[in-house]
Amino acid sequence: MTTVVSTLSPRPARPLGYWLASGFLGLVVAAALLAPVVAPYEPDAVDFSATLAPMSPGHPLGADQSGRDLLTRVLYGARTSLVGPLLLLAIASVLGVALGTLAAWHRGWVDTVVARLTDVMYAFPGLLFVVLIVAVFGNGMTTAIVALGLAYTPTIARYTRSVALGECAKPYIDAYRVQGMGGFAICVRHLVPNMARAIVGYLVVLFGEGLMSLATLSFLGFGAQPPSSDWGLMVKEGQPAIVQGAFLPVLVPGAAIALVVVSFNVIGVRLADRMGVRGA
Repeated sequence: MTTVVSTLSPRPARPLGYWLASGFLGLVVAAALLAPVVAPYEPDAVDFSATLAPMSPGHPLGADQSGRDLLTRVLYGARTSLVGPLLLLAIASVLGVALGTLAAWHRGWVDTVVARLTDVMYAFPGLLFVVLIVAVFGNGMTTAIVALGLAYTPTIARYTRSVALGECAKPYIDAYRVQGMGGFAICVRHLVPNMARAIVGYLVVLFGEGLMSLATLSFLGFGAQPPSSDWGLMVKEGQPAIVQGAFLPVLVPGAAIALVVVSFNVIGVRLADRMGVRGA
């Protein structure tokens, strides 16, 4: 009897950290979507009799200086804290992928102009660039998202260019050219879709950084404005309570930010490894 030995290597098991991070993020997303249903109070419900209340059955995570329930505010704050990075990365992706693809396709002076443009953007520290935009157009979440989207554009453009250069060297590009297909059609219908896997993997890695950047702007007063329950703004508003010995108004939203960012980094690195994503 002949024994057939399989030469297929077993699929590597995902580490426990990946599953824990995925489960936690799934729980956070579900809680954000169901916040009006599962939150025990309204996010702006003030109760001065519960000012800086500790953890209790009535306030599982305590209350802030105005007696607002921290659990409720964290649940509602997850909405802006998760949607904000998605929007800024969407803006940066549209601009960055377009610039990176344009530079890789035309090369020559077009590549040089795009390279110089990204160099100029890198010459300014990202936060300083965002603050300059906010100073011109005013505070607010919309301005912060657009400003950060522009700040992330050079990073995505450079990464897209590096991926596009390798993709443009593949035979199918020449085959479509021989068939008479125009450059724009090739890029839109074939080149960009073929790069999507690598670009999406890279964006997942950037999501946690985008969340932290938005939280930083809200903490500095440039992003979300009161009475928003954005996590970065909650940390800022909870600072005065530290003097009174109450740490929950800062620890609760701060821990939420840290755990979500770490979870996205764990998942992002894992996905990047599986997709073969490399740094620009």
